Amino acid sequence: MKLRRDSAFPSDLKLQLRQDFPLLANNPGLHYLDSAATSQKPRVVLDALRDFYETSNANPHRGAYSLSVRATECYQESRLRIARFLGVQDSDCLIFTRGTTEALNLVVGAWGRANISRGDEIVVTALDHHANFVPWQQLAIEKHAKLRVCELTADGRLDLDCLLELLGPKTKVVAFNHVSNALGTINPIGEIVKLVRENTEAITVCDGAQSAPHFPVAFDSLGVSFYAFSGHKMLGPMGIGGLIGKRELLEKMPPYQTGGDMIEFVHDDRTTWNVLPHKFEAGTPNAADAVGLGAAVEYLNGIGMARVLEHERSMMSAAQARLAAIDGLQIYGPPPIERSGVLSFTMSDVHPHDLATILDGEGVCIRAGHHCAQPLMRRLNIAATARASFYVYNDERDIDALVAGIMKAREIFGYVEA
Repeated sequence: MKLRRDSAFPSDLKLQLRQDFPLLANNPGLHYLDSAATSQKPRVVLDALRDFYETSNANPHRGAYSLSVRATECYQESRLRIARFLGVQDSDCLIFTRGTTEALNLVVGAWGRANISRGDEIVVTALDHHANFVPWQQLAIEKHAKLRVCELTADGRLDLDCLLELLGPKTKVVAFNHVSNALGTINPIGEIVKLVRENTEAITVCDGAQSAPHFPVAFDSLGVSFYAFSGHKMLGPMGIGGLIGKRELLEKMPPYQTGGDMIEFVHDDRTTWNVLPHKFEAGTPNAADAVGLGAAVEYLNGIGMARVLEHERSMMSAAQARLAAIDGLQIYGPPPIERSGVLSFTMSDVHPHDLATILDGEGVCIRAGHHCAQPLMRRLNIAATARASFYVYNDERDIDALVAGIMKAREIFGYVEA
């Protein structure tokens, strides 16, 4: 899939990219600020999906006929593109899954059940999404292991001193997110990995759902054992994502599911497994969505991930400055330069759900709730926040609409300044 080259990506991203996204281009009054939940899809991704089904649709790996071979080539080419985008030299170590949640459950179900025993310790963090918290919690219960939670600093960062205290000879897993979906906090992966390596023999499991879409990621340089990501948060289709793992770990792990192309040979009394990546991709692969995600990463490459981050930081700085000036509004998390494109806040006497409903009436889409991060909300001593999240297609008009909607909510609720 080739990017459209009829116009070069401008140095100023703030006004031009919206037209590449049909849903946004066709709805000029819509201000979409929920990209942390799912991103909109550019035309090149939609075209890639349609092109696959119209020209290459067959079951990959199954047929000896040319159409099946073409489907296989499309599927594998997409794996190579996505691996290059995420800095993985060994593309066979990129396992396609439905997304981050399935990828993390794959690690728990395959590596965890084979390696965690009674008395072992699993470390997670108070910043984690439930998808990287609950599976480890449930494994600890099942295996009679101990789940330990790394606490946070007052400004929403991971407390590395606390992490160091939790690490020890019984630590088998340290799981954390690269970026908090609730606060936007970017965790210092290099420091975390260094602490774990110096003090344990544990594996490290990184939830990359909120990092892969927003800034350059190079798995081979991160030092983590496993990295999970979702395609739908990075301009790709829903239902496709992946797990990247170290080859030596993936080869030792038992399969997560069985059946289909992940099998080498079935004897009456035993079965042997296919090589990577097929060993962990049971059943008919999601080839079309893999092709769509391949188109998405090419689109992002066309922009440049450094520029994606620069644009988001510009949006975040402008939005945070304007929201901070609203009396009664509290922003959570670190300053814009230290976070990704997520802005969580509450407003006195207005429940986040009510605020989101009023904003929706003004054409502004935000998220309200605990953001699948209830342990974090408990530590913030709140039930929920409103969350605006920014991406490449947002501009100052979206910030204007957000601020105007918040001011309308203040009027509706009769907010009176002290």
